[in-house]
Amino acid sequence: MKKTAVVLFTFAFLSHSGLDAQAVLVPQLKTFGTMGKELKPLSVEKEAELFKYAGKGCLTHMWFGGDFKESAYTRIRVYVDGEAVAAIDMELSMGTGIGFGDAAAPWGSEKMGRTGAGDNVYNTYRIPFGSSVRVTGQLAKGAADHPAFWWIIRGTENLPVQLGGVTLPETARLKLHKLENHTAQPLEEFALCDVKGAGALYQVTVAAKGSAHTGDWKDLSYMEGCMRAYLNGASEPTMLSSGFEDYFLGTYYFNKGRYANALAGVTHLDAKAGEVSAYRFHDVDPIFFQTGFKLTARNGDQVNGKTIGNPPVTTYTTYAWVYEW
Repeated sequence: MKKTAVVLFTFAFLSHSGLDAQAVLVPQLKTFGTMGKELKPLSVEKEAELFKYAGKGCLTHMWFGGDFKESAYTRIRVYVDGEAVAAIDMELSMGTGIGFGDAAAPWGSEKMGRTGAGDNVYNTYRIPFGSSVRVTGQLAKGAADHPAFWWIIRGTENLPVQLGGVTLPETARLKLHKLENHTAQPLEEFALCDVKGAGALYQVTVAAKGSAHTGDWKDLSYMEGCMRAYLNGASEPTMLSSGFEDYFLGTYYFNKGRYANALAGVTHLDAKAGEVSAYRFHDVDPIFFQTGFKLTARNGDQVNGKTIGNPPVTTYTTYAWVYEW
């Protein structure tokens, strides 16, 4: 019997028997990676290459460290399979679930966090690629060129991506959909992403700043806005929450303060300024779609046609991470 047939037969047998089907891939797994120690490649005008690799597999870990002006807004880009425009193009802080450049530390989980001084952040997102991967960095405007910077980037060849206990197709790629500095009017519903085809939602980060500062609870009533998912072209949404804060597993406008766990967290909270940032993962709470997916938020909301509170004009920056295939 040919080797390919043996592997396929073994895979089928293990899958049917409930054993670890990925065990057949162990001989093919190969870990790769790099690090940069107190190097100075970054500049404002041009992105610098931090890592590149030819092959097929997943990035599994990225860690970055630096302590300089505007370091929270350093741009990290991940190019997969030779793409000309990076599908993952993130600010260092927002890419770690942190809005407003909040410097609070330490906090974290197995998937991401911030544990030290400066902008010491990490993530363990699985970023799949089919032929190559390339990671670059570029300073934000206002930073001084060539500050000391540290990084660790690691991955494994032939490692599959799993979500909610399901192994994703080999063609799955992680995409970052961004909405930056969007000013939403009261009760406005707006899209964080609008994806065609099949895929699964992985992670959402939202940073919001309301424009009212009277000290009344209604200043924060933009948080009454529910998160909505329009699945497979549906005109009516699947409601993902009964308000902004409970989508991120909080209550009463996060009146107990910040928190962080493996599923969700609040990374910035300033009620007087009307500011909040929070993240939510969907790896163990999967949202799959086959023929399209639109994720929306709303600036405030209504119950039985009645507006709750008095949601102010609010500015949102959002990151939605989606596996697409």
